[in-house]
Amino acid sequence: MALYDDIKALCQGAKEASLKIGLATEEERNSLLIKIAERIKANYEEIIEANKLDLQKAKENGIADAMLDRLMLNKDRIYAIADAIVEVSKLPDPLKRCEISTRPNGLVIEKHAVPLGVVAMIYEARPNVTPDAATLSLKSGNASVLGGGKEAINTNKCVVGIIRDA
Repeated sequence: MALYDDIKALCQGAKEASLKIGLATEEERNSLLIKIAERIKANYEEIIEANKLDLQKAKENGIADAMLDRLMLNKDRIYAIADAIVEVSKLPDPLKRCEISTRPNGLVIEKHAVPLGVVAMIYEARPNVTPDAATLSLKSGNASVLGGGKEAINTNKCVVGIIRDA
């Protein structure tokens, strides 16, 4: 029951946050993405240390080498993650999409892109997915609830902490 209550509280917090994120301007969201990328680069050593804990535990559990490679982060991979976040900030604003059409009877119909609210994702031991999913959600004006694999728990907690601080 406690786990259910924790998840419920997490989702309610995400819903509350989604209202603020959904109202943020394109400039505010892009500025936040740049700040996240900068903080990830600035804290790459902290991320690597957390990742070492995950790698050690995975090795103890007999995880396959291919999975270990997907789990492993180094400075180059972390910088590539941050650079990808900067690239996301440069994408066109998905919330500025608007289609206008006129029906034969003269009725004008407008379709506007709006945020979903909260995006939930569950994924395996891929610590790069955490910042990717979080920043794509932010770019599109959404909050996110992320469930990464247990193999990357320390890395994900570290990265999420950095994102929250930004």
